[in-house]
Amino acid sequence: MGRRVRRSWHGCGLQLGDLPRRCLADEELNQRAQFNSPHLRCATSHNAPARAGSGKTFTITGGAERYQDRGIIPRALGRIFQAFKDRSNMQYSAYISYLELYNEAGYDLLDPSHETKTLEELPRVVLMEDEEGSVHLKNLSMHPASNEEEALNLLFLGDTNRAIAETPMNMASSRSHCIFTVSIEARQEGSSTVRRSKLHLVDLAGSERVHKTNATGQLFREASHINKSLHFLEMAIVALHEARKGKRTHIPYRNSMLTSVLRDSLGGNCKTTMIATINPEPEHTNESISTCHFAQRVALVRNAAIVNEETDPVLLVRQLRTKLQGMEQEMRYLKGEAVRAGYAHPFVVWIRGRLLFWAWGLKYG
Repeated sequence: MGRRVRRSWHGCGLQLGDLPRRCLADEELNQRAQFNSPHLRCATSHNAPARAGSGKTFTITGGAERYQDRGIIPRALGRIFQAFKDRSNMQYSAYISYLELYNEAGYDLLDPSHETKTLEELPRVVLMEDEEGSVHLKNLSMHPASNEEEALNLLFLGDTNRAIAETPMNMASSRSHCIFTVSIEARQEGSSTVRRSKLHLVDLAGSERVHKTNATGQLFREASHINKSLHFLEMAIVALHEARKGKRTHIPYRNSMLTSVLRDSLGGNCKTTMIATINPEPEHTNESISTCHFAQRVALVRNAAIVNEETDPVLLVRQLRTKLQGMEQEMRYLKGEAVRAGYAHPFVVWIRGRLLFWAWGLKYG
């Protein structure tokens, strides 16, 4: 992980001695350098639960004023679709979804009803779990994207529907967690084997100390739900680390919708990177230390990711039917030859048995 150092931030007493040097970045780091960092070569990217107003949303989505300020999501989309073009021997399909978790309720940010309905009137995204433990999200739409422009339009549409509010800590504070997901399918032309992958890009709402912000009413309720869900996320991270050391077997994913949705991105078949943003001002020292401790816990979680490959049953049946038609034609030809010769050729008997076998497999297999 690199040489370890001790560093005090702006004289405020924040010690970063337990963090590797190459994992640290100061306020001079630009968006391009951050995105090209080797630590972002991952399958899932999250922001750590940092203080509100420390730059999490800017890091993930970027700024709207300058092209060079675009964040991780726009840059990731550009790289994904460029990879599609570079690998002409593969066929790719990409699908986009954008989930908002507001006050522990899920909403589809790409639902067109946002223009005509209030948040309370929108259908909620319901989390469902099957017998194998896989999580499915009902009422969350999946939109195909054939190029970078279409994917960016979906991102911008979802961002306009996010819940934001002015708080004492931030003029435009995100009041919800958002999960932008790119689902990818890849296959070689003519092959029945398909590879599937999923990229979660998560913008976590900032934690708030209510006694500092003096939040009341709706802002207080929002802050309570944000802090509660971040607490459960930290509990899941700690449990994953303890499970790796053999101290426990149960991971409390079901405590919140956030941890349930991110279940396969934390302890599943995945690679995870978390970006922790902090404010170096002395009055925010406690929050910055807490954020760094959380980032350390995430760094201790280890997963061994493997390629998700499976056989496409629809394409396989189509290939078998094509093969069956060819064998039928061959059998008819050989049967005609046998009739003209006055006997049943042994190969005709064999091909007839093969046809019956294939037909049985298509019907009952």
